Amino acid sequence: MPHIHVTGHRNPDTDSIAAAIGYAELRGHLDPDNTYVPVRLGDLNSQTRWVLERAGATEPEFLPHVMLRVRDVMQQDFYAAGIDDAVREVGLTMAADKLDVVPIVDHDGKLVGVMTERALARRYIRESREASTLVDAPTRVSAIAAAVSGEHVVGEDVAVAGRVWVFAMATDFPESGIGPGDAVIIGNRDDAQRRMIERGVALMLLSNGVTPSDEILKYAREHGTAVVVSPLDSYVCGRMTTLAAPCSALMDAEPLTVRGNDLLEDVTEEIKNVHYRAAVAVDRRGHPMGLVTRSDLVNPVPREVLLVDHAEQGQSVVGVEKAHIVEILDHHHIGSIETRVPVRATFDPVGSTSTLVTERFLQAQVTPTMPTATVLLGAILSDTVILNSPTTTDRDREAVGFLADFVGVEALTFGREMFESGSDAADASVESLLTRDSKEYETAEGPMSIAQIETAGTILVDRLGELRQALQAQHDRNGHVLSALMITDILEKHTQLLLAGDIAAAERAFGKDAKDGIIDLPGVMSRKKQVAPPLLGAF
Repeated sequence: MPHIHVTGHRNPDTDSIAAAIGYAELRGHLDPDNTYVPVRLGDLNSQTRWVLERAGATEPEFLPHVMLRVRDVMQQDFYAAGIDDAVREVGLTMAADKLDVVPIVDHDGKLVGVMTERALARRYIRESREASTLVDAPTRVSAIAAAVSGEHVVGEDVAVAGRVWVFAMATDFPESGIGPGDAVIIGNRDDAQRRMIERGVALMLLSNGVTPSDEILKYAREHGTAVVVSPLDSYVCGRMTTLAAPCSALMDAEPLTVRGNDLLEDVTEEIKNVHYRAAVAVDRRGHPMGLVTRSDLVNPVPREVLLVDHAEQGQSVVGVEKAHIVEILDHHHIGSIETRVPVRATFDPVGSTSTLVTERFLQAQVTPTMPTATVLLGAILSDTVILNSPTTTDRDREAVGFLADFVGVEALTFGREMFESGSDAADASVESLLTRDSKEYETAEGPMSIAQIETAGTILVDRLGELRQALQAQHDRNGHVLSALMITDILEKHTQLLLAGDIAAAERAFGKDAKDGIIDLPGVMSRKKQVAPPLLGAF
């Protein structure tokens, strides 16, 4: 069943995670033909972990990228031959199924080579110019008997490793080289049969259904010559004898191998450059698990993603530009995501993407599970700062009312407990504080980043200098035109905006001077509505 990954942005906050969980659950209910999987693009912050634990919800799996891997395109249903299988049988299968390459495995199922059309053709051309031989392909008598539809009547099942002769000349002809270890195809001539045995051939193959005399059989037994009787004519017996050789004699013993998790773009050139235009995907034990051919590389089906709580390529999963975006559900501005085909996209100015998810549950008359309802409630309260943010709408309040009644909690109490219990800002490293909830925006002069830390009280007042210094160092590394960090006290409804880079632009945006790289913003709580728009307008 196809998988569609539902993903929020990098540096996920509670709304991003909850929207992914909730919308994946709803879409899975409405579209059972697909499997919707919520994922995360980064580590969870303390608040989100607290909400998930309180809800009893499972943490989404980490998705590093949506670039195609070998396992996404490889053929999982493929033919593999054993190392002792006859070349003829493998060749017939390749011809019947129009196969260019066949993996060859040993007795433990481990890949040891590949059989290719090129190898079969070269074998045929070589034997059309030279005497047929089994020197490089020792072949058991039983295998030869099977290839010529014959019966092994005398001798042990030894491996024949000499030349193959169709005896039509006198044995004393000057260029006749029949000798010990060879295989000879012969007709109904008792004297010639006796002389072949005397020469020490390893195998005497009687064609056209010739029945050897008891005397010849006894003589062959005494001299250690195996005898096979075949109903086929001499020419066919000669060809079939060489084709009874095991695959080990003809295979490419150094096949191109790949791993299932290898990125397709990393192995494409190797596959194109090898003469048989294919690679065998192997597992950790070296067993073949798939086959990737040149045709599999032509217009492969991209992985599918559903984006929630963002529409910026810089905030999305790595490789999103090569994926098939099936839908976008967001409450921010229309971002830089580009799609190859028209998709359903919603950009609705409410306080939280989880509000949009909740409304879709209600519209579809689908009841969310208790864990999902709890994480959605926490997400809306988080993004709207317990319904105090200027981004809060009546729709957010209605969604919170429905979810709080359903979960059986008092929304204000739940929200305060979430902010107090889910904050570790006082003890967190400056690196984690700068990256845990950071978003990038494109301006006319280059990228800009705005991070936000929400606190219940003034617990970071003593660390402002440390944070401002770390923000400057981060800015020097990333080369953005402006790097900003909002430290928002949700109880006092107050933000201190730390800046690095083009501070003059920020001063123009807010009409205030920055003191030591910090602008004081009373009443400001929302990055989306109160900070990002004026900063974007300053460039």
